[in-house]
Amino acid sequence: MNITYNEASGVLSAAIAKAKTLGVPVSIAVVDTGGHLVAFARIDSVFGVVEFAIKKARTAVMFGVDSEVMGSIIAGADMHGYGMINSNEGLLTIAGGVVIKNKDGNIVGAIGSSGGTIAQDKEIAIAGATAIH
Repeated sequence: MNITYNEASGVLSAAIAKAKTLGVPVSIAVVDTGGHLVAFARIDSVFGVVEFAIKKARTAVMFGVDSEVMGSIIAGADMHGYGMINSNEGLLTIAGGVVIKNKDGNIVGAIGSSGGTIAQDKEIAIAGATAIH
């Protein structure tokens, strides 16, 4: 089961609203369960964070956990961490990538936000991810 475009659009809108209330210039990406981009917005952010947002979302959905959780796992992997971080065309394992679950608790995609502080990126992504319910 994948997130639909209409659902992704709603998730994106909620995340954009949160970013605007925080006054944060960000890029926000919504991906399906295959890590494919479904919806995207660049809200006055610098170009460099576009790929960060996409990679945070992809990292979350590929492993079924928020991107910062994957960061903790990789941090404990010692010498294997390098291989893990560079797998799957590169992961981004800092806060801001959040899995999106449907009302039944099944993962249907993920959202990634980048451009603010770590806490702001996480807050924006959570606002989007919880909008699907």
